[in-house]
Amino acid sequence: MHKALRPVLTAGFLVGLLAGCAATTPARAEAPTAAAPTPPGAAIASAHSLATEAGMEMIRAGGNAFDAAVAVSSTLSVVEPISSGLGGGGFFLLHDAASGRDVFVDARETAPASATPAAFLDEDGELDRDRATNGPWSAGIPGLPAALVHVAREYGELPLSTTLAPAIRIAREGFPVYERLERGYARRSQVMERYRGTREVFLADGDPPQVGEVLRQPDLARTLELMARDGADGFYRGEVGQALLASVAEEGGRWTAGELAGYEVREREPIEFEYRGWHVVTAPPPSSGGVALAQMLQILSGWDLAAMEEPDRIHLVVEAMRRAYRDRTIYLGDPDFVDMPLALLTDPAYAAGLRATIHPDRATPSDLLSGQPVPLEDDETTHFSIIDGDGNRVSATQTVNLLYGSGLVAPGTGVLLNNEMDDFALKPGTPNAFGVMGFEANAVEPGKRMLSSMTPSIIESDDKVAILGAPGGSRIITEVLVGILGYDAGLDAQQVAALPRYHHQWMPDVVSAEPDALSPGTVKALEAMGHTVNAGEDTWGNLQTVAWDKRTGELSGGTDPRNPVGKADVLPEPASSP
Repeated sequence: MHKALRPVLTAGFLVGLLAGCAATTPARAEAPTAAAPTPPGAAIASAHSLATEAGMEMIRAGGNAFDAAVAVSSTLSVVEPISSGLGGGGFFLLHDAASGRDVFVDARETAPASATPAAFLDEDGELDRDRATNGPWSAGIPGLPAALVHVAREYGELPLSTTLAPAIRIAREGFPVYERLERGYARRSQVMERYRGTREVFLADGDPPQVGEVLRQPDLARTLELMARDGADGFYRGEVGQALLASVAEEGGRWTAGELAGYEVREREPIEFEYRGWHVVTAPPPSSGGVALAQMLQILSGWDLAAMEEPDRIHLVVEAMRRAYRDRTIYLGDPDFVDMPLALLTDPAYAAGLRATIHPDRATPSDLLSGQPVPLEDDETTHFSIIDGDGNRVSATQTVNLLYGSGLVAPGTGVLLNNEMDDFALKPGTPNAFGVMGFEANAVEPGKRMLSSMTPSIIESDDKVAILGAPGGSRIITEVLVGILGYDAGLDAQQVAALPRYHHQWMPDVVSAEPDALSPGTVKALEAMGHTVNAGEDTWGNLQTVAWDKRTGELSGGTDPRNPVGKADVLPEPASSP
């Protein structure tokens, strides 16, 4: 085995990985003598098979990767209410093959005018956790509907009536409830059942969602139909917009018609940098992911990780994580509101300076330890990756934040609102639901976009293109880091999706790891260096990735085995083996 795989691939894990790799089958063209100019077809990986199939339906209809993205995104909004939806937001990293342009479509939610720091404090001046994470006050103005319209209009080839059709059909006809939906509802039921509109959707048959039942959402189908007909106005104005405003008001919140109708996506320049022959294109603020990823990889570029013993290698990766998350906490926020030293933070020289502060065999204690454990995260948020036969690429991550977002469905719309307000530093210096602290750069202000960890990324070398991203709250960034290190070590797409994970986020000062991600000897050695290691956490994340080998012409996809309803697919399908 390649030495670089040993920190994350145990012998037992490899057996399971090989058994579970059947989720994708590569499409292979005749091996060219030089890099192929375009892929031999399309590849899509998403967190639900129905969403992947919706995207492929658009490819077969003559659409491009961007049309497929609208279909995948809107279908995930129907079948993954636990993770994302029209009431949330997301980031779309696009590569337009014709122009060679990379663009980042920012559809992050915005704070309503009523959102002031005082609005989220209790009578003792402490953060009101219930208001920050549940109900109307926890919800920002949704951005995902505007993104679907924008991507379709500016980059797609098919009308919205076509690209939204699968989501409309599935919302109306229903889909089978799977285990994660049932489990997540049980965890959030007390909150969700506060609200009339939520009860109308999830208790329509008299009891909570159960595995195997069919969940139908006719109101959501109607909302999608209005968007297909009227574009963004079908969501932000008219009957849906009025119903959203009325629902927020009914539950004690305050949105205005002007701020709802005035929501706009932002197109931003992605962050780009080099790592060991890979050109990395990733998310800029208001995502923190790209800046942190640039710092971590550029710090690590100073060492030959593959030549190191496992404990030394993990130690250095953890120390890079620690420094990047420290800068995330202090400097990053919404670029429309905050001046950030991005050129400095992403400069290789700055990374070299951070590298020089890392002791080769001693942990650096984190400052201002919170003393609180990192909360375990379910698969909130969702990601999908797409490449088409022209070479267009999409890496998209979307979310409603925590399980089932705010828990509030606006009656008559089927729209489950997000609880992204908790991603602000509502009380600077106080950790949010993911244990992440923030300060003034991410303080709440009306119209501001909350800082995110979503890290949709595209990496390219002379030989390969890979598209990847993941959910997981503050752990998204390190999931993507581990995935990129896996591709650099020579893994295929399915192996990258299945990699065990470890994480450090500066505060609290703990190395978190999935079971068997680190060997017992490595844990002992890390502890001897001064690290605190929690090596027995539950699994986390739901990485989705596709890859194109430019030399062989092979297209492949990888879907996270932690999520049994995900699917990676390629088109055209390869010929059957004789």
